[in-house]
Parts: sequence; structure tokens; C-alpha cells
Amino acid sequence: MAGGSLIGKIAKAFRELVTLGWVEGKPVKFFGAQATGCSPISHGGEAWPLRALSRKKPNTIARSLAIGNPADGNYASKLIRESGGWAEDVSDTEIVSAIKLLAETEGIFTETAGGVTTGVAEKLIREGRIHPDETTVVCITGNGLKTTDAICGGLPIERSDCATHRSV
Repeated sequence: MAGGSLIGKIAKAFRELVTLGWVEGKPVKFFGAQATGCSPISHGGEAWPLRALSRKKPNTIARSLAIGNPADGNYASKLIRESGGWAEDVSDTEIVSAIKLLAETEGIFTETAGGVTTGVAEKLIREGRIHPDETTVVCITGNGLKTTDAICGGLPIERSDCATHRSV
């Protein structure tokens, strides 16, 4: 969740699909994912959802999610709570590990935001908040070529030196 708006749009789209009769209406839980270095909605490991939304100064490799004062953060938090879901965050190290896991197991090279989503999904499964018998959809929205600088230190590079790599 960057500004918090996507989760609301996904919830609205699902309601519309039910209204149209294209999918079966049933309870849906929404889960939010943020980087620990910028987690005003999930609160950076503190007791969520008990605290109010707070501003955070971004400090994470997940730059596309680094919005310290999310415009739709309160709405996203409310939607998650009311659905019975949860919000969680992962560290930069966990983000890189999740990027590697997704690439190795699914052949998907995601940017850091996808590492956040994958890492949080993994954490919520471990914590028992997402159950193995539930259908779970994980949204991965960006290509890893956008943020190669974030993983250069953790992967062997054959043809180029990360110090000379420039992000576009």
C-alpha cells in the first residue's frame, strides 16, 4: 500500500463483479503490505490496527511505496479491519529475499513493491492470518527491471558492475 488507494479500488471492483453476477458473492478479507521503512498504515511492526494512522519519513528500498502520509491510508485501514484482514510490513532484507523467492519459484522478476507484497504474504501465512485452504490473490504490479539497484548487492552480477548501474 503506497497511498492506500489500490486496495479500495480492488474492493470496489469485486463488489461490482458480484453485482453483475460474474463472481459469487462471499466474504473477502483484505490484507495490506508495506515496507517497514515507510509503514504509516501497518505501523512498522507495532500493534496494528490499534494505533491511528501516523506520518512516516520514508526510508526503504521500496521507493514506489514510500508515501509517508498516504491520502487514502485511513480508508485502507478501515477496509482491512472491517473485512477481518490484517496489515503487516517487511524489512528491506525481507523484500530482497521475497524478490528472489518469487523469481526462483514462479519465474516472476518483480520490483521492490512486489517483494513487499510477496514478503508480507509469506509472513501472514507463517503467522496463520492467511490459511492454506483459502484462495489468496497476491497483486504484483511492477517489473523488476525498474529497481535492479535494490538487489545488486545480494546477487552475483556477470556482465556489469552494480556501481555503474543507473536506474531510469
